[in-house]
Amino acid sequence: MTNRLANETSPYLLQHANNPVDWYPWGEGAFQRAREEDKPIFLSIGYSACHWCHVMERESFENPEIARLMNQSFVSIKVDREERPDVDSIYMMAIQAMNGRGGWPLSVFLTPKGEPFYGGTYFPPEERHGMPGFPQVLTAVAGAYNDRPNDVAQSVEQITSVIKTAGKFGESREPLTQEILSQAYRGLATNFDVEHGGFGTAPKFPQPMVLEFLLRHHRRTGDPQALGMVETTLERMARGGIYDHLGGGFHRYSTDPFWLVPHFEKMLYDNALLSRLFLHSYQATGDSFYRSIAQETLDYVLREMTDSKGGFYSTQDADSEGEEGKYFVWTPGEIEKAVGSQDAAVLQNYFGVAHEGNFEGRSILHRPQDASEVAHDLGMEPGNLMSVVERGKAVLLEARGQRIPPAKDTKVLTSWNGLMLYSMARGAAILHRDDYLQAAIANASFILQNMRDGQRLLRTYKDGQAKLKGYLEDYACLIDGLLALYEATFDYSWLKEAKVLANQMIELFWDEEDGVFYDTGLDHEALLIRPRDIGDSAMPCGSSMASDVLLRLAIFNGESAYASKATSALRSVQEFINRAPQGAGHWLAALDFYLSSPAEIAVIGPREQAATQALVDCIHETYLPNKVLAGYNPLDADSYPDIPLLEDKDMRNGSPTAFVCQNYVCQQPVTEPEALAQQLRGRGRATDIPSGFSLSP
Repeated sequence: MTNRLANETSPYLLQHANNPVDWYPWGEGAFQRAREEDKPIFLSIGYSACHWCHVMERESFENPEIARLMNQSFVSIKVDREERPDVDSIYMMAIQAMNGRGGWPLSVFLTPKGEPFYGGTYFPPEERHGMPGFPQVLTAVAGAYNDRPNDVAQSVEQITSVIKTAGKFGESREPLTQEILSQAYRGLATNFDVEHGGFGTAPKFPQPMVLEFLLRHHRRTGDPQALGMVETTLERMARGGIYDHLGGGFHRYSTDPFWLVPHFEKMLYDNALLSRLFLHSYQATGDSFYRSIAQETLDYVLREMTDSKGGFYSTQDADSEGEEGKYFVWTPGEIEKAVGSQDAAVLQNYFGVAHEGNFEGRSILHRPQDASEVAHDLGMEPGNLMSVVERGKAVLLEARGQRIPPAKDTKVLTSWNGLMLYSMARGAAILHRDDYLQAAIANASFILQNMRDGQRLLRTYKDGQAKLKGYLEDYACLIDGLLALYEATFDYSWLKEAKVLANQMIELFWDEEDGVFYDTGLDHEALLIRPRDIGDSAMPCGSSMASDVLLRLAIFNGESAYASKATSALRSVQEFINRAPQGAGHWLAALDFYLSSPAEIAVIGPREQAATQALVDCIHETYLPNKVLAGYNPLDADSYPDIPLLEDKDMRNGSPTAFVCQNYVCQQPVTEPEALAQQLRGRGRATDIPSGFSLSP
C-alpha cells in the first residue's frame, strides 16, 4: 500500500512511497491537517544519494511499530532537499541553532505553523552510542507538545530569533579593496594541510571554489605558495580513493584526511565544479595530468549521467545491494579473474590493492606511488607500465559494469545543470572536444525548452514533468553556463537568453531596500522566513553566483545597473568574507573580478575559418579568469549582435582579427595567435590594476 508520496516525481520521495508512515509531501495539505488535529509535524529532509537517509528509512520508516507512533502523534512530511533548498536551508539553520551542527537526514519537529522546536539528524531505532532511540524521541516530543506548551513556545521563540538574524551582516561602509583578498588568502593558508592538501582534517571536502580563489590569487600576485596549495590538493585528491580511477569522476568527500576512503555517492555539482577547477589548472600550468582528470570526469558525466534529451542527472548512490561502496571496491582475486595474473600483479601494485584491503576487507583503488616508482619496483619501463594500466582500466571498468550498479537520481535540477553546462562548454573550448560542445548545446536547449512555465524558470524536471519555481541559484547558475556556451560558440542566442534571465532574476530576487538578493522569488510561497544563504559550501550560493554573472554581463552589455547590484551584494557580505573565507570561495572569485580590470576580448572573423579558430584557441589556452569574450562573423550581416564590446570592430586586411581591450579602450588589433598571446600574457597581475578602478557606477 502506498502513501501520498507515490504521486511525486522525486526519486528520493518515491523511495518512501511504500513506507507504512503516512507521509505528506511539503504543502498546505499537511499543515492544514496539523492545525485541524492540533498535532506537531515531523519533518524529515534528505536526498537520494544519502547513505544515512537510507539507513534511517530501513531501520525506522519501514518499521510498522515506529510508523504507528509517527502516524498516531504527528503529521509527517518528507522533503527532498535537492528539490527544496529553501526548506532545507531554513530548518538546517534551526538544527544548527539547537545542536551546533547539522547533517542529513535532517529530523525536525514543528508546530502546525511550521515553527521548529526540537530536532536532530539521524536517530537510531533504539538507544545507541549515547543517542536516544527514535521511538523514545517520538514519545518525548509528543508528550512535550501536548503537556508542556509553554516549554514548546519558549523553544520556538529562541530558535526562530536565531534563524531570523542569521546571515544579516549589513552593508559594510569600508571600501572593497585588495586587502580583503590578501587577508582571505592568509586565513586560508593557516588552515591548509601541507602534507595531504585540502583544509582541516576529517571529514575532508574538496572545496573547489576555495581552490579556484587560490588559483586566481596566484594569477594576480605571482605567489608560488598559492599555486602550490592548489597543485598539492589536486594531486592528492586525484590519486586518492575519492577519485574513481576506472570510471572517472569524484565521490562526495573523504572520511579521512588522506583522500583515501570516500563516502561513495557522486554528485553532479561536485563533478561540475571539480572538472571546472581541473580545466582552469590545466590552463594555468599546462600540466597534462589536470587535463586528463578533467577529461575523465566529463567523460563520466556523458557516459553515465546524461539523459538522451540533454539533461544531466543529479546523483549516483553510495550504496548498491545494501552495502556502501560495494560497486567500487576490489579484491586481488577479482582483478586477477578480470585481467589475468600477469597484468593483475601490475594493477595491484599501481592501485594499492592488498589482500587485507583498505575498506572492510576489500580495496578502494588509489595511487599510493608515482608511476615511475611502481615501474622501478616492478623492473618495467614506465611506458610499458602505463600501457598495462590503461588496458587494465578498460577491462576492469567493463567487468565492474556487470555488477549491480548504485541507483541514480535521474531528476534534472536547473542550478546543477547550469554548473555542468559551464564545465562542458569550457571543456569543449579548452580541450577541443566537439562531443562536449554538442552536450552543452543540447543541455542548454533542453532546459530553456522544457524547464520554464512561460518565462518563469522552474527548478526540477523528471519523467516529462517540470515543476517548482526556480530559486536564485537556478537563475544564476544557468546564466553562468549560458555565458560559457556563448564564449565557446559566439552564438548570440545564448547571450540573449542570459540577459533575459538576468533581468528576471533581478525582478524576482533583488531587494532594493536591503540591497541584497534573496533565495526565493517575490512569487514564492510564504515560509517561516525569506531565506538568504550567503555561504559558498558544496555549491556557490545564489547570491555569490548572481554577483559574478552580473559583473560579467555588465561588461557585455555596458549595463551599469548590473554592476551596481553586484557591488551592493558584495558589500553586504564583506564582514562574512573577512570572518569565514573558507565559506566564501565564490564570493572571493567575484570580488577578484570586481577589483580587477577585466580583459574585454573581441574576435572578428568567420568561426569556421582556421585563422579565426587559431585566435580563439589562443584565448582559451590562456588562464585568464577575469575576462569576457565576444565575437561575430562580419561576412554574415545577420550575425552582428548588439554588444558594445563589438562596436566599430572589423577584420584587418580581410584576416580574422582579435582586439584586447580594457574599459573599452583597445590595444593594437592583431591577426596572429603569437601576437595575441603576447597581449594576453601577464594580464591580471596586480600591476595591471589601475588604482581605484571600480565597476560600480
